[in-house]
Amino acid sequence: MKFSVKYILAMVATTLFMVACAPDKGNEPDAPDSPNTPTNPEQPQDPQEPSNPQEPETPGSSDGDLLIPAQEGSAAVNDGYTLVWEDLFDEGYLDESVWNVEVNGNGGGNNELQYYRRENITFEAEPTTNRQCLVLTARKENYSGKNATSGRLNTKGKVAYQYGKIEALIKLPSTYKGLWPAFWMMGNDFDQVGWPACGELDILEMGNAGGFSSPNKAAAYLNGACHWGPSWDKHYCYGPSTTLNTSLQDGEFHLITVTWDEQYIRCYANYGTATQEKYYEIDVTKVDFSDNTVAGNYFKKPFFIIFNLAVGGNFPGIWDINQISALNADNNYEAKMYIDYVKVYQKK
Repeated sequence: MKFSVKYILAMVATTLFMVACAPDKGNEPDAPDSPNTPTNPEQPQDPQEPSNPQEPETPGSSDGDLLIPAQEGSAAVNDGYTLVWEDLFDEGYLDESVWNVEVNGNGGGNNELQYYRRENITFEAEPTTNRQCLVLTARKENYSGKNATSGRLNTKGKVAYQYGKIEALIKLPSTYKGLWPAFWMMGNDFDQVGWPACGELDILEMGNAGGFSSPNKAAAYLNGACHWGPSWDKHYCYGPSTTLNTSLQDGEFHLITVTWDEQYIRCYANYGTATQEKYYEIDVTKVDFSDNTVAGNYFKKPFFIIFNLAVGGNFPGIWDINQISALNADNNYEAKMYIDYVKVYQKK
């Protein structure tokens, strides 16, 4: 039996800035026909920030804090969405009719230090709550020429949706310093059109070097992002960083959610509760560039889901395994990302 999640009331403290995001992640899904990654792609142009985006109504009940039963997710929130797919990870094994396990040491195009192995994807009961979870474990160990191992999996070609509300209940490890957990999506036409033409939607990334001023800063510093463009030399990104008022690395599970329609993509921590914080928003119909590329053109198709726990690389700005202090003697040189479930909702 899984228990309810409670959260503490907080307000959003968001610092948005435009960044030209490194166009490296796009070649990450491990597929035989994946396109080769250029070594020095041209730096993308910065988009214009959406002007006066319409703020959505805060979901949830008018009675204050909404307690979300662990396996029900945000289904109880009166936001117009209906559950269409879920994986609760309760069976104790990976459903490979849904999931693809990625096995490689190619660095994800980001100079990451880990080798992704099947052995680093397990099913365990989270010790504090006893919730049965999918677990990605990063370890400091030598394997196949790499100094670390970890896990990564995706639903490409098996489960993909266009628009809706996608969420996962996740217990994140401490990212200070050098770990890079991510919950994200890419266009299901990746094998046909490559990256960035497939589009990329980063629902949650933590571990960026910008948050390494202190462990507390790192625990609340996160990114959402969208990547798109016709080719590597015309890759664009809108990817603000945000410091939340609440830690996401406090040893608790947190509901991470994206709502996505033909106009807006919005990302939330603790969706549907009194501690809800929106940390990302883009109006994909209004982000224009000198060549008239509109982001929305790349987000009108089904996207598949990806979870991974990277070690080092360009995002944390650490390329030496001996500087990955997040893997240390105190945690036996390993860290775990617990995923209680992932769910997809759509509006009828």
